[in-house]
Amino acid sequence: MASTRSSRQPRSQVPAPATPPGELVVVTVPTGPEITPIALRENRSVRGHVDEMLPASAHLVPIFGPDNRLAARLADTSQAPVTGEYLSYYFVRGELGDLGELAHRLREDDTVAAAYVKPAAEPPLAPMAVNTVATQAPSVTPDYRVRQAYLDAAPTGIDAVWAHGRPGGLGTGVRVIDVEGAWRFTHEDLRHNQGGMIGGTASDDVGWRNHGTAVAGEISGDLNPFGITGIAPEAHIRAISVFGIGSAAAIRSAADALNPGDIVLIELHRPGPRLNYQGTPDQRGYIAVEWWPDDFAAIRYAVSRGIIVVEAAGNGAENLDDPLYNTRPADFPATWRNPFRTVDSGAIVVGAGAPPPGLHGRDHGPARSRLDFSNHGTRLDAQGWGREVTTTGYGDLQGGPDEDLWYTDQFSGTSSASPIVVGAIAAYQGMRTTHRATPDQIRTLLRTTGSPQTPAPGRPTTQRIGTLPDLRAMTAKG
Repeated sequence: MASTRSSRQPRSQVPAPATPPGELVVVTVPTGPEITPIALRENRSVRGHVDEMLPASAHLVPIFGPDNRLAARLADTSQAPVTGEYLSYYFVRGELGDLGELAHRLREDDTVAAAYVKPAAEPPLAPMAVNTVATQAPSVTPDYRVRQAYLDAAPTGIDAVWAHGRPGGLGTGVRVIDVEGAWRFTHEDLRHNQGGMIGGTASDDVGWRNHGTAVAGEISGDLNPFGITGIAPEAHIRAISVFGIGSAAAIRSAADALNPGDIVLIELHRPGPRLNYQGTPDQRGYIAVEWWPDDFAAIRYAVSRGIIVVEAAGNGAENLDDPLYNTRPADFPATWRNPFRTVDSGAIVVGAGAPPPGLHGRDHGPARSRLDFSNHGTRLDAQGWGREVTTTGYGDLQGGPDEDLWYTDQFSGTSSASPIVVGAIAAYQGMRTTHRATPDQIRTLLRTTGSPQTPAPGRPTTQRIGTLPDLRAMTAKG
């Protein structure tokens, strides 16, 4: 049934998402490779010692949750029994003052293997051509499906329409958790198959809220006669905010709330060493979050539990194969290795490709060519549309005073690309008739099927972002 109402509002700017605070992460000296009663006692002693070095109002919070439960959570995973390193990761909560100075002081203690300040995580949203709320909403929301060409047959889209006609192809029974900042799950097109926010503290910033709403719409927008249609509308979507708990703890919490074959989406990137970790409005130099040790550990933890982790590559226009990323920062653990080239988190990393030229009256280059802002490199597994994505939120396509009625056709960045890959995975997993595919199987399918990347002037296919998923081809091969 169509949604009806009448609303008007003056044209207004849609602000960019607010920046969350940086995070102080502490890695204590490991107490052993396994989680034993002796290791637990020693770890608690070390934690108490480090807590005494913090300001009175601050304390360590274990990123991987209560230590006495960690062994049980990992008992049946690929990483058992070598799990002791997870006991060493903490973030610091409380009034801290100068984070850099405190991190330096902590690193001087023999029980601290590393202490570093992570720059604020931000949503990997590329600037939109029109950043305004439409002046009004009609009395009945139109059907915007015709604008969602990413649902169409390959090579234009991912062939979600074909999947929707197959048993389970709507993402039936698959669960997804989006990790970022805020959402509006009261949106008129997000009323079904969603469980709301289950962790962290939602930002009250409209920029984060629009972003999360747009992501949720791409993946699991309701199957109805109005608005948009999700790639996997029967997938059950929930959310965990990084505010209050940090990105690594959010990823770990998401993994603990899912079953093998379900999906965690990381809709974040942050300024990297090219910028000396300083943010910029154009996001140049921003990279995928797995480069930081605690986020890498959290992703690896999730993958070891059989969870499919999909991670935005970031909008920094960076070659992630650059030797720059091999250099270990002095405040990282001595055991750190470059996850873009040397060690593997197991996540599926997504770049941003161009939509078909002329879509919505705009041209971003050859379809599936790397968009100029997208990071690239051998680490990337797949691409999604990084421009012209029609979904819920923002209000430039349909606006008015009520955010629950907002739609956009300009969602962008590796922000818009990553949910396309998540939707494809959810639809594929829903069609599996016996058992869910593993993280490695999904990544192999994405790398060996799909519509190939194309070149653009100054952006050859050697600047890898991978293929655009093709659900029909994935199903035929898998």
